[in-house]
Amino acid sequence: MTRKQRRGVLIGTCLVVLGVAVGLVLYAMRDSIVFFYSPSELLSKPAPPGRTLRIGGLVETGSVARDVDGTTVHFRVTDTAKTVAVVYKGILPDLFREGQGVVAEGTMSQDGVFVAAEVLAKHDENYMPKEVVDALKKSGRWQEGAGAQ
Repeated sequence: MTRKQRRGVLIGTCLVVLGVAVGLVLYAMRDSIVFFYSPSELLSKPAPPGRTLRIGGLVETGSVARDVDGTTVHFRVTDTAKTVAVVYKGILPDLFREGQGVVAEGTMSQDGVFVAAEVLAKHDENYMPKEVVDALKKSGRWQEGAGAQ
């Protein structure tokens, strides 16, 4: 085998090993990847039940209702075009309120209600999650300088 052939075999072997390593890493990470959806995107192409995902938008005014147990909250998230019903059992962030930006992580149930495992709210008047801003801009409902008001 010539020197040029040995170099070619070495490079080929390295590329195969690198390809296998990248494949294994991607395979291992497949369960930890969480996709973001706006309500319009989620309703137009539903995610499979049981898959962890994030939805974001504004908490619809007049939609927050608490169960008698005190920890279960029902509300709707909207991007001003479409609305998704959400149920969350736990303590909501102090800044959670109607008309404000929110991102919820959880799964879609069979009956079309989003079951949130975690709810995140904005931290001040000028902040809204980038994904929510992008979704509102895409729907044509975002006004620069208006924030989530």
